[in-house]
Amino acid sequence: MFDEKPVQIKNKPWGREIWFAHTDKYAGKILEIKKGHRYSLQYHERKHETQYVQSGQVKLIYGTEKDNLQEKILNPGDKVEVSPYTIHRLEAMKDSQVFEVSTPELDDVVKLDDDYGRSGKGNDEQLDHQLHKQS
Repeated sequence: MFDEKPVQIKNKPWGREIWFAHTDKYAGKILEIKKGHRYSLQYHERKHETQYVQSGQVKLIYGTEKDNLQEKILNPGDKVEVSPYTIHRLEAMKDSQVFEVSTPELDDVVKLDDDYGRSGKGNDEQLDHQLHKQS
Protein backbone atom coordinates (compact mmCIF):
# COMPACT_ATOMS: atom_id res chain seq x y z
CA MET A 1 0.00 0.00 0.00
CA PHE A 2 1.23 3.49 -0.85
CA ASP A 3 1.54 5.80 2.18
CA GLU A 4 1.47 9.55 1.70
CA LYS A 5 2.51 10.65 5.20
CA PRO A 6 4.37 13.96 4.90
CA VAL A 7 8.05 14.28 5.65
CA GLN A 8 8.56 15.87 9.07
CA ILE A 9 11.24 18.48 9.80
CA LYS A 10 12.43 18.54 13.42
CA ASN A 11 14.55 21.61 14.22
CA LYS A 12 17.37 20.97 16.68
CA PRO A 13 19.89 23.38 18.22
CA TRP A 14 22.64 21.56 16.28
CA GLY A 15 20.79 21.56 12.94
CA ARG A 16 17.73 19.52 12.04
CA GLU A 17 16.31 16.06 11.50
CA ILE A 18 14.31 15.16 8.40
CA TRP A 19 12.01 12.25 9.25
CA PHE A 20 11.20 10.52 5.96
CA ALA A 21 9.92 7.24 7.41
CA HIS A 22 8.33 6.25 10.70
CA THR A 23 6.35 3.02 10.89
CA ASP A 24 5.69 0.49 13.65
CA LYS A 25 8.68 -1.55 12.34
CA TYR A 26 11.36 0.99 11.34
CA ALA A 27 12.29 4.67 11.05
CA GLY A 28 14.44 6.66 8.64
CA LYS A 29 15.78 10.17 9.02
CA ILE A 30 18.50 12.50 7.82
CA LEU A 31 20.52 14.35 10.45
CA GLU A 32 21.86 17.71 9.26
CA ILE A 33 24.54 18.74 11.75
CA LYS A 34 26.11 22.19 11.47
CA LYS A 35 29.90 22.51 11.64
CA GLY A 36 31.08 22.90 15.23
CA HIS A 37 27.84 21.53 16.68
CA ARG A 38 27.06 18.14 18.19
CA TYR A 39 24.05 16.33 19.49
CA SER A 40 23.69 15.10 23.07
CA LEU A 41 25.96 12.50 24.58
CA GLN A 42 23.26 9.85 24.81
CA TYR A 43 22.16 6.25 24.75
CA HIS A 44 18.97 4.36 23.93
CA GLU A 45 17.27 1.72 26.04
CA ARG A 46 15.52 -0.05 23.12
CA LYS A 47 16.39 1.72 19.87
CA HIS A 48 18.98 0.15 17.54
CA GLU A 49 20.29 2.39 14.76
CA THR A 50 22.67 2.52 11.83
CA GLN A 51 24.14 5.88 10.84
CA TYR A 52 25.70 6.48 7.40
CA VAL A 53 27.71 9.62 6.65
CA GLN A 54 26.40 10.99 3.35
CA SER A 55 28.42 14.23 3.31
CA GLY A 56 30.74 16.27 5.51
CA GLN A 57 32.85 14.87 8.31
CA VAL A 58 31.88 13.93 11.87
CA LYS A 59 33.63 12.85 15.02
CA LEU A 60 31.97 9.84 16.65
CA ILE A 61 32.29 9.64 20.43
CA TYR A 62 31.24 6.20 21.70
CA GLY A 63 31.61 3.53 24.35
CA THR A 64 29.89 1.67 27.15
CA GLU A 65 31.20 3.76 30.07
CA LYS A 66 30.85 7.55 30.23
CA ASP A 67 34.35 7.91 31.73
CA ASN A 68 36.03 5.72 29.09
CA LEU A 69 34.80 6.89 25.67
CA GLN A 70 36.61 6.54 22.35
CA GLU A 71 36.67 8.86 19.33
CA LYS A 72 36.70 8.10 15.63
CA ILE A 73 36.51 10.40 12.58
CA LEU A 74 33.86 9.37 10.04
CA ASN A 75 33.89 10.52 6.41
CA PRO A 76 31.38 10.14 3.55
CA GLY A 77 30.66 6.45 3.00
CA ASP A 78 31.43 5.44 6.60
CA LYS A 79 28.74 3.89 8.78
CA VAL A 80 28.29 2.94 12.41
CA GLU A 81 25.93 0.55 14.19
CA VAL A 82 24.63 1.74 17.55
CA SER A 83 23.17 -0.92 19.84
CA PRO A 84 20.99 -0.17 22.88
CA TYR A 85 22.95 1.20 25.87
CA THR A 86 25.91 2.24 23.70
CA ILE A 87 26.81 5.80 24.65
CA HIS A 88 27.32 7.91 21.54
CA ARG A 89 27.46 11.41 20.04
CA LEU A 90 28.28 12.90 16.66
CA GLU A 91 30.10 16.21 16.31
CA ALA A 92 30.28 17.87 12.89
CA MET A 93 33.81 18.81 11.78
CA LYS A 94 32.18 20.16 8.57
CA ASP A 95 28.50 20.74 7.76
CA SER A 96 27.31 17.13 7.55
CA GLN A 97 24.40 14.97 6.46
CA VAL A 98 24.03 11.61 8.19
CA PHE A 99 21.37 9.08 7.16
CA GLU A 100 19.93 7.09 10.04
CA VAL A 101 17.78 3.97 9.89
CA SER A 102 16.56 2.49 13.13
CA THR A 103 13.95 0.62 15.04
CA PRO A 104 10.89 2.88 15.50
CA GLU A 105 11.46 4.14 19.08
CA LEU A 106 12.40 7.72 18.10
CA ASP A 107 11.68 9.16 21.57
CA ASP A 108 13.92 6.56 23.28
CA VAL A 109 16.85 8.76 24.22
CA VAL A 110 18.63 9.34 27.53
CA LYS A 111 20.78 12.48 27.46
CA LEU A 112 23.92 12.29 29.61
CA ASP A 113 25.46 15.61 28.55
CA ASP A 114 24.28 18.38 26.24
CA ASP A 115 25.78 21.65 25.00
CA TYR A 116 22.34 23.28 24.96
CA GLY A 117 21.19 22.46 28.51
CA ARG A 118 18.79 19.66 27.56
CA SER A 119 18.70 16.62 29.87
CA GLY A 120 16.84 13.49 30.89
CA LYS A 121 14.76 11.05 28.90
CA GLY A 122 12.89 11.75 25.68
CA ASN A 123 12.73 14.77 23.41
CA ASP A 124 11.23 18.22 23.96
CA GLU A 125 10.28 19.40 20.47
CA GLN A 126 9.23 22.87 21.66
CA LEU A 127 12.55 23.44 23.48
CA ASP A 128 14.52 22.10 20.49
CA HIS A 129 12.71 24.53 18.17
CA GLN A 130 13.39 27.46 20.52
CA LEU A 131 17.09 26.57 20.84
CA HIS A 132 17.32 26.11 17.05
CA LYS A 133 16.28 29.73 16.55
CA GLN A 134 18.97 30.90 18.99
CA SER A 135 21.86 28.97 17.43
